[in-house]
Amino acid sequence: MFRVLLFLWVAIGVIPFPVSADHSPKIKIVGSTTVLPIASRAAERFEKFQRVEKFKSSHRLRILVNAGGSGVGIHSVAKGRSDIGMASREISPSERKRFEGSHLKVHTVAVDAVACVISSEIYNAGIHDLTRQEIRDIYLGKIRNWKEVGGPDRKIVVVDKERHRGTRHVFMNFIFGNPTAKTPGTILVTGSNNEEQTKIAQSDSAIGMLSYAWINDEVRAIGIRDKKNIVNPTRETIRKGDYPIVRNLSFITAGEPSEEVKAFLEFLKGPEGQQVVEESGYIPFI
Repeated sequence: MFRVLLFLWVAIGVIPFPVSADHSPKIKIVGSTTVLPIASRAAERFEKFQRVEKFKSSHRLRILVNAGGSGVGIHSVAKGRSDIGMASREISPSERKRFEGSHLKVHTVAVDAVACVISSEIYNAGIHDLTRQEIRDIYLGKIRNWKEVGGPDRKIVVVDKERHRGTRHVFMNFIFGNPTAKTPGTILVTGSNNEEQTKIAQSDSAIGMLSYAWINDEVRAIGIRDKKNIVNPTRETIRKGDYPIVRNLSFITAGEPSEEVKAFLEFLKGPEGQQVVEESGYIPFI
């Protein structure tokens, strides 16, 4: 599975970045670490696309990609500090109001799910699904030991994310009906998917939330149980919309994009760009 470090800069056609004056066109992309793998791979692939299409500019377009979270991406593009903001959640009503003058426009490129995940040791001990109420009570600190939900006698290490993270917004909105819900049961707060994946894998009794593309053998996704019905996050249940925590992955611009940005977005929405989505572990937006 494709993995990206927290702060990754991708330069198309120029490595390393020149320190002298450079007038070649650039696209600055900032935001969601969930969307970051798509942006990084697409930036690399777009170099070849430019060669074939003979991009109009006399200088090859450079694309700079940096992480930070969905909230950072939305804020950055709205304030004119980047050309594109990456987001793994919807723009909130308060953000729409706050940045009304920026005329934020959403360009969706992929579909993803947020999975409730646990350490492989707990999964192997028999915990394969939980109800929404059980997950809520774990994050509220009302359930503190895995034995209370049929697991081993082991304290639950509750892992949350930073509040501006899109993955957290989507997960907490499903669990609590409030994307900014407080979680007094939390023991550890993480940032990116990469960081949270590592922390849960290192533990033998953790629970957390991750993008579907970041699940592996050490960090296992569990099903959401509703009475006797259990829905697991799979490509099929996500694609059909049966899994209850599904979201769009998007690039955001302030109004209509420039010629260079528009070319890159069209590439992302085309066959080659959607192939990048597949390779990054997500589901193409069709």
